[in-house]
Amino acid sequence: MDTQHIPVLRDEVLDFLKPKPDGVYVDATVGLGGHSLAILENAAPSGRVIGIDADAAALAIAQTRLNAFPARHRLIHGNFAQMDTLLASHAVDAIDGILLDLGVSSLQLDTPERGFSFNHPGPLDMRMDARQSLSAMHVVNESAAETLADIFKRYGEERFARRVARRIVQARQTGKITTTAHLAEIVAAAVPSHRASRIHPATRVFQALRIYVNAELENLALGLAAALSLLKPGGCLCVIAFHSLEDRIVKRRFQMSARACICPPKTPVCICRHRPSLRLLTRKPVLPSAAEVHRNPRARSAKLRAARKIAPET
Repeated sequence: MDTQHIPVLRDEVLDFLKPKPDGVYVDATVGLGGHSLAILENAAPSGRVIGIDADAAALAIAQTRLNAFPARHRLIHGNFAQMDTLLASHAVDAIDGILLDLGVSSLQLDTPERGFSFNHPGPLDMRMDARQSLSAMHVVNESAAETLADIFKRYGEERFARRVARRIVQARQTGKITTTAHLAEIVAAAVPSHRASRIHPATRVFQALRIYVNAELENLALGLAAALSLLKPGGCLCVIAFHSLEDRIVKRRFQMSARACICPPKTPVCICRHRPSLRLLTRKPVLPSAAEVHRNPRARSAKLRAARKIAPET
């Protein structure tokens, strides 16, 4: 078990969720179980946690970490985008708090055979759920240059997306691209050298591939909708995002759900009949403290947003 696992923004999440002894909470991206453990400890003696994750390896570690509370937790292998269906199959339909801790985990980044990082050479995979067929190797070797460029631009905000895509297509003419190291080398050769002084030139391309392979942004939109439908009035939704694409989706969904009117700005009289379903708890995202970033450098880009479900107006 990864005993060094440090859940990001742990105390801040607990402050918003306020776990209680009779509560039911969903850690919809349970990962290595750090947040779930904290919720169980603070919801003693009878509060329950349901953990969901697409990564079977992470679930196995989380199970070991949560074994101290065998009667108070349940782990489900699946994607949080389908959390309403997953929970319904376990006869759960009303939740007091939900956490989404997005992005890639330390376990995935640090396991070479998962193929998420160019810092750990391994096969070009990037699947969070090993049951799915689409991998980064498939995308890199079989997609047209135009498709690759669109992926790198849309999901990685890569300035040199077209140049990188062309270089990949050229490289694979002499042999299949099968490793993270090979892909990183191709990207580095395509990106102007001045970029390397800030971040590794392959960073945005790897991010884009991971997001695309795992349909992360599409699943986030579905997961937010499912979470809002499952929360009880008074229940809290916390979302930790690690890049602007995720945070933008969360921000817009929260803002829309908190508004009394969503008519176009120039509409003279409200005709949408929309009613707010959320109360924002964070006008701006909560960021990790300098002390937390010092303890856990991977927390540096985390942004936490929280909102509370409100009863519909009558």
